[in-house]
Amino acid sequence: MSSNNVPNRRVEVMAGLTSFFAISYIVIVNPLILADGGIPAELSVFATIFASAIGCLLMAFWADAPIILTPGMGINAFFTYTVVVNMGFRWQEALAISLVSALIFFALAVTRAGRVLADAVPKSLKYAVTAGIGLFLVEIGLEKAALIRAGENSILALGDLRNPSALLALLGLVLSLLFYQRRVKGGFFIAILIVTVIANALGLVQANTIEIDMTRLGEYGALLFAEDFSSMLTVSFWLAVFSMTMILVFESIGLLEGLLPDTAKFRNAFRASSLTAVLSSVLGTSPTVAAAESAAGIVEGGRSGLTALVGGALFLLTLVFIPLLAYVPQAAVAPVIIITGALMMQHLENIQFQDFSEWFPAFLIIVLIPLTNSISTGLAFGFAAHPMMKVFTGRRHELGTLSYVLGVLFLLQLVFEAAQ
Repeated sequence: MSSNNVPNRRVEVMAGLTSFFAISYIVIVNPLILADGGIPAELSVFATIFASAIGCLLMAFWADAPIILTPGMGINAFFTYTVVVNMGFRWQEALAISLVSALIFFALAVTRAGRVLADAVPKSLKYAVTAGIGLFLVEIGLEKAALIRAGENSILALGDLRNPSALLALLGLVLSLLFYQRRVKGGFFIAILIVTVIANALGLVQANTIEIDMTRLGEYGALLFAEDFSSMLTVSFWLAVFSMTMILVFESIGLLEGLLPDTAKFRNAFRASSLTAVLSSVLGTSPTVAAAESAAGIVEGGRSGLTALVGGALFLLTLVFIPLLAYVPQAAVAPVIIITGALMMQHLENIQFQDFSEWFPAFLIIVLIPLTNSISTGLAFGFAAHPMMKVFTGRRHELGTLSYVLGVLFLLQLVFEAAQ
């Protein structure tokens, strides 16, 4: 190894640390969401860790990409609150739906169909997905920072700036911006450490985590291969499969297209993502996707699979050190998420604002992703509106047949969701 590679490796390691801490909340939040669907949180936490670790390792060695794979926040909500709660499936049946959807996703990813689908997405919508996810991250970060809250007379309102957590988050934001503008290596991670130390020194951290008893690892086998296909011949089963497949495929395309610094790595990254989604269902959790928070590590300088490898190793270490995560306050991570989202929104400059047939579908994606807290809903509205706008302006020839098919499919997804 030449000396020139040492700084690069240091940057990649710091990027992996930053990405991990930005998404580490998933280890706690995902099991809590799945618990509402009946999966024991004390066991699904193992599934969350294993699926994330395996996904990161696949991304590292197969795609050589700085992408962290974890159970998707939107998909786990769909799994629990739509498939289980609203549609009435048991969690074992929901895992079967997840597995079938992931297998379809994998089949598309390993064949030419995956590239054809990705190429069929207009550039304006790809940029919109990136910007929409960025705005979504800004909203998440501001909420974690206690700088915004649910409003009484509006959707959102300013948080209580006297709240110590909000003040800590503002300090973290200032430090993160300072380090970023000064191009300090590992600046985001340093800011996280500083705020974490201050928060713990002032006694402002409230440990809120899932107790992991390693002796219960033996019980984890109850989640392995727990799929129940007894409802496979019902219409509702396949309606759920259709919606979940749409979410998996197009959320993955949007995230990877928006996150990858090197688009030449898209093919293998897409395949690694699809295989991990299959494995996650077998492991007993909702499907994995690329974590939008991967952008935090990419902004930090992550460019290769080493970033993902570090993330995967940290997920495995979480089995032993998860109590320590409870001492990293949301106020420490929130500034990184906010800045990352703002940087992702810079893709807006690539959208043709003067062409309303391109801008309005993109606009729907950008605003509806954060307003509905659902990447899939934003995608559905934007993709359904795009062919309509081309037809309305007499420019239907600009789109291929597949674009119209996708528009109809996403419109059907919205109809299906409205009927639930």
